Amino acid sequence: MVLALIGNQNSGKTTLFNQLTGSNQHVGNFPGVTVEKKEGRIRNTKNMTVVDLPGIYSLSPYTSEEVVTRDFLLNERPDGIINILDATNIERNLYLTLQLIELNFPMVLALNMMDEVTSSGGSIDIPALEERLGVAVVPISASKNQGISELVSRAAKVAEQKILPKRLDFCSGEVHRAIHGVAHLIEDHASAAGIPLRFAATKLVEGDEPTIKALRLNQNELDTLKHITDEMEASLGMDREAALADMRYVYIENLSAAAVHKVGETIEQRRSLVIDGVLTHKYLAIPIFLLIMSIVFWLTFGVIGPFLGDLLSLGIARLTEATDLTLTQIGLSPIVHSLIIDGVYAGVGSVLSFLPIILTLFFFLSLLEDSGYMARVAFVMDKLLRKIGLSGRSFVPMLIGFGCSVPAVMATRTLASERDRKMTIMLTPFMSCSAKLPIYAMFTAAFFKENAALVMISLYILGMVVAILYGFVLKSTIFRGNPVPFVMELPAYRFPSGKSITLHMWEKAKDFLRKAFTVIFIATILIWFLQSFDFRLNPVANSENSMLAVVGSFLSPVFAPLGFSDWRASTALITGLTAKEAVVSTLAVLMNVNDPASLPPLLSQIFSPLSAFAFLCFTLLYMPCVAAFAAIRRELGSYVEAISNMVMQTGIAWLVAFLIFQVGTMMGY
Repeated sequence: MVLALIGNQNSGKTTLFNQLTGSNQHVGNFPGVTVEKKEGRIRNTKNMTVVDLPGIYSLSPYTSEEVVTRDFLLNERPDGIINILDATNIERNLYLTLQLIELNFPMVLALNMMDEVTSSGGSIDIPALEERLGVAVVPISASKNQGISELVSRAAKVAEQKILPKRLDFCSGEVHRAIHGVAHLIEDHASAAGIPLRFAATKLVEGDEPTIKALRLNQNELDTLKHITDEMEASLGMDREAALADMRYVYIENLSAAAVHKVGETIEQRRSLVIDGVLTHKYLAIPIFLLIMSIVFWLTFGVIGPFLGDLLSLGIARLTEATDLTLTQIGLSPIVHSLIIDGVYAGVGSVLSFLPIILTLFFFLSLLEDSGYMARVAFVMDKLLRKIGLSGRSFVPMLIGFGCSVPAVMATRTLASERDRKMTIMLTPFMSCSAKLPIYAMFTAAFFKENAALVMISLYILGMVVAILYGFVLKSTIFRGNPVPFVMELPAYRFPSGKSITLHMWEKAKDFLRKAFTVIFIATILIWFLQSFDFRLNPVANSENSMLAVVGSFLSPVFAPLGFSDWRASTALITGLTAKEAVVSTLAVLMNVNDPASLPPLLSQIFSPLSAFAFLCFTLLYMPCVAAFAAIRRELGSYVEAISNMVMQTGIAWLVAFLIFQVGTMMGY
């Protein structure tokens, strides 16, 4: 059996999905984290699968999220629906519930966050809700794993016995007459198209184009439909969509008056209002955001990360020494010996040593995200983004971009406007992804140890500033126009669960390790081969005579004005296109470093502090890895657009690094 999990954004849907399936999926606290449907087998059940669909507010196909959910329900026809509602905002959540009931699927309501309602002295009459809505209702607390087993049991019973909603009709007056008149008109068409009659009739009254096309009405039927809806609009004095929305909310108000008792705001809501008075303050919000991120970077790169990283580096160095000694004792071929020690251990080991820094950073970012703070950042950024022609909703993919550009680009599907979506795709790669963290950590340890946090925050700010400036250019040229209106729900502040943070960190560690032992492993072997042999495949005593040196030397003049003309630097940037972490492993292999801790001091052979900072700025801004490029090409739908964007981005990176190095040189740095 297949159950569809559907609900509003921030209703706790993904948390419930994790509780049902034991999935390692990350739980986000801001809109847009679930872009595509996700599936998982329900624990402790036989043959029951739940599909986590994007968070939506209605079944009108205005956004990609709504389209994905609607298409799944109508085309895949699941055995049942679990509709999760936020009990603290039940009136707003019930709007989607009424639409789902019209689909006439077996359905159960999961009333989430009931613990918050009761802790504030409120109550909800569950039997009254069941009676009025005609579907099963189960109170739960997804974050505390309360009521989950009963929910699974009720959902299984409803789906197995095909228990349909007892009530589909929530309308009255002119809307009632219009819907029932249309239902009689299209009954045979809805049956032939496989669309529930009540849902189809309601959507036609709304003027829903996909439904009109799916039903294949003839001209006479279309004229009759227009006459019915025109008559309804004239009688009510409002347009069709407003009439249906008003009908639903009138029913919800009456239902809430009878079944929902609230003594006021919940403790979490009251706490959130007080905190938002400071964190979303008109003038203080952005400085506070920068202060918070500065503290995060100081703890990550100045306190916790280096300590844990040094311990791991020590372990890797001892393992390398032991392996080197063993290979020497068994008399292994010098070429193979060099491949293992100078290639694999040097390249992969140098990258692995930065894993603690990545985990530390994402521990803090998970705290901020799951607490609800990052949603406030998107809200605060709305005013700034509107100046470049975007809304605060575009900041959600950009926030995801601080983790990885691939899901960030995919998250732009949540944007309703094609103009906003394309523009956001072009700006998102300027956000510093986590794959660049090993590069930053290595260079700050080598050149800016005393000011590591300051250098880190400056890089992140630089990425955002360049994105804003590029946005001004795009707004004035190929993306003229205004952004769509921005409506966003700010979730109440909540204490993040240890499980959620642990899952998030594990996902990042897993991705990092997978990349280290696949892409970086292969790239390391390739780099070792190219720097160990010449074009006649003869081993070289000096890597400056290798194939790699020839290729790197050919490209090095391009980077000479940026302060790093050494062929090893240009080679590292090229391999960074496979994965940004490969920049570190490449430099480790080319400089014959077996101990990761000894790599930073050797960088002074290639860079000065100024040229090192220019190098960091270039790696921050130049084109992303091939995986991100593939995602951008797929979302833009054109190789020409994707390549043009990558060329432009790399050109901007070169220009910024050039200005930093040249201006710094003139100032005597």
